[in-house]
Amino acid sequence: MAVAGAMLAAAVAATAGPVQAAAPNIIVNGGFEDGLAGWFTNNGNATDGATLSPTTDAYAGASAVLVTDRKTTGSGPMQDLSGKVQAGKTYAITARVKYENPNSPATKQFFATMHYGGSTYTNVGTVTVARGQWGLIQGTFTIPAGQSVTTARLFFETPWTSNPASAPDTHLMDFKVDDVSVSEFVPSTTIEALGKNPGEGNPLISHKFGADGNAFVHDGRVYIYMTNDTQEYKPGPNGVSPTNTYGGINTITVISSDDLMNWVDHGEIPVAGPNGIARYANNSWAPAMESKVVDGKEKFFLYFANNGGGSGVIVGDSPVGPWHDERGNLLITSATPGASDGKNWLFDPGVFVDDDGQGYLVFGGGGDDGSRSAENTNHPKSTRVIKLGDDMISTKGSAEVIDAPLVFEAGHLFKRDGKYYYSYSSNFGFGGTIDPNGPPTGAIAYLMADSPMGPWTPETYKGIIFRNPGTYFGAGGNNHQSVFKLDGQYYFTYHAQTLNSRITGGATQGFRSPHLAKLDFNADGTIKEVKGDYKGVEQIRNLDPYRVIEAETIAWQQGIATKKVDGGSEEFGAQAPNLVVHDIDNGDWTSLAKVDFGENGATGVTAKVRPLVAGGKIEIRLDGRTSPVVATIPVDAPLGEWTKLTAKLDGVKGVHDVYFTYAGPEGADLFEIDSWSFAANPSSSPKVKLTVTASSRCIGTSAYVAVTAVNAGDAPATVTLNTPFGTKTVTDVAPGKQAYQSFNTRAAQVDAGTVTVTGTATIGGKQVTTSYDAAYTAATCR
Repeated sequence: MAVAGAMLAAAVAATAGPVQAAAPNIIVNGGFEDGLAGWFTNNGNATDGATLSPTTDAYAGASAVLVTDRKTTGSGPMQDLSGKVQAGKTYAITARVKYENPNSPATKQFFATMHYGGSTYTNVGTVTVARGQWGLIQGTFTIPAGQSVTTARLFFETPWTSNPASAPDTHLMDFKVDDVSVSEFVPSTTIEALGKNPGEGNPLISHKFGADGNAFVHDGRVYIYMTNDTQEYKPGPNGVSPTNTYGGINTITVISSDDLMNWVDHGEIPVAGPNGIARYANNSWAPAMESKVVDGKEKFFLYFANNGGGSGVIVGDSPVGPWHDERGNLLITSATPGASDGKNWLFDPGVFVDDDGQGYLVFGGGGDDGSRSAENTNHPKSTRVIKLGDDMISTKGSAEVIDAPLVFEAGHLFKRDGKYYYSYSSNFGFGGTIDPNGPPTGAIAYLMADSPMGPWTPETYKGIIFRNPGTYFGAGGNNHQSVFKLDGQYYFTYHAQTLNSRITGGATQGFRSPHLAKLDFNADGTIKEVKGDYKGVEQIRNLDPYRVIEAETIAWQQGIATKKVDGGSEEFGAQAPNLVVHDIDNGDWTSLAKVDFGENGATGVTAKVRPLVAGGKIEIRLDGRTSPVVATIPVDAPLGEWTKLTAKLDGVKGVHDVYFTYAGPEGADLFEIDSWSFAANPSSSPKVKLTVTASSRCIGTSAYVAVTAVNAGDAPATVTLNTPFGTKTVTDVAPGKQAYQSFNTRAAQVDAGTVTVTGTATIGGKQVTTSYDAAYTAATCR
């Protein structure tokens, strides 16, 4: 073992990597539940020797292995991994070790070691454990690309010494091993770092990335569509991902909010690629969204960049789908009249619909012709504006050049008080002298004109909206923006690498996150410069808890992820995708900001959960994640089954931040959560009074479900009709008036069912939401 000792002394200990996704365990009988099957004593040297025997003193399960009569420090349990591991691959290892000799040192170091044959030994994991306690060896290791693995064995040992028999209590003590696992390292993309501090508004989300945010307001809610940077996020054993190349991104991430602090994750839209809606496209970057009534029906148009070579569009039935392709090919290509001069990109579409219903698309970027001239640097003329057809999926006429100073990409068009604004990201210099009268590099600048078509010339340049994110957050990079108006206030979206920086402790690899800021204007219509910060914008309304709340509605969180599951959303309707919170470990948490329980308070809280292990629980706290627990929901339903579980609440009144903290067995995914709801104290809770009816009927051979909701109260209400066949929201339904919609089932037959109608109104100075169910009968249409 002298050679082995030298190898061990020079070996690099296994590093603690990010949480690992599930992968098959290469070890056979790692828990020793089948006795010693698969295990034998290390015999790498002639002097090695020990006795292995089963023991019931196990870390987990019924059995572990006891090592006695050790002849060398390397004498420990070994398993042959030949043919199971490969050179160049990274593996994760875990194991439990324990020693109890009262004459041994108070602490002792143990190693997991790979023996590749001959004198090649490599330490792949280590732990220093206190006497009488189980210690955890945990980490990752990479087998060198040139390493022969014809003979590959894993064993456990204590540190080498030349004469261990001189102090057997120190070097040759008995020890136990249990729960050995070696699996190929499959990194999890779940972000464990605290990426958004409670109280902060930026970044908007911290459980995933999102870039190039484009805001779209519909029925009092803002939806933000983003390039899904998370698709490129592949953290290695050290927890750091390679640089984002954007090349694999073909989905678009959607989030929404009606209060600008609690954001709902609507998941990813599969736009491009072989499994996408627009299979003719390879990528989906820099989305832009708009809606328009076409042939009597409101449609939602999502434009996207197919890398730099063109832009496409898909069509939705709502802001969150379902989505379909109505073109069959790209909307903007080099064949589009006026679109290309051979040096510009055809990406970053920005869409705008004017008051008269005419749609416009701005697009383009790049423009470096290699001349390194001042003219090309400051006036690359690489972006365009073109009119859209009435169907919003075609163009008409020729694209016109936008001559914006130092223009590079990220064009966006909006209107305010009769003036049109074209904002864009400036380039980083193409080698020529930069005009000091134009924008700085990598900033968001803007022009103003009297028409969506401009003319957009250097004379219309007005200044900058936002400097490069590096000015405020340290990490620079590219920039992208949009402008929207909600409740009378204008807001500005941008992205920055703040979450990426917090994950790594300062380094960035190009993974961007969405941010918000207020946008204010001067008396002449010019824009006041925005400054980036973590504070973000104020929450514009309190959250109503007395309704179904999707669990993926989050203000702040740590450690969780979200995923799409089958079925529609309980809150947003049957056609909306349903997401759940998953990858929940002990100590993870989520929260809701400024929840208004009213003067009468809440009497209970309900979670729709799917338990994955026994012993999990959800703790509810107010105003801080370490505040006292006000209610506990034991997650004790049947494993693997969705169940609604309730806990009582007492005295929870007024406005509070609500924290859900999760607890259960260490090292296990505890449960998944679909939704929350709170029960109001019925003593004097105000209600939105609606009279709701539903019926089925036939129009030709198509079955329809008709829903009517009459406002029977004294205040205007926003009424949402939710059916299995679609959702309709009608705002400002006056007292005595009705909201009505006939939903096409797209079938000749409909079974009996139920619709849910919610009404939201301001009663007594507070926002109140009340839900009603109404049944309809079956119908068969011939």
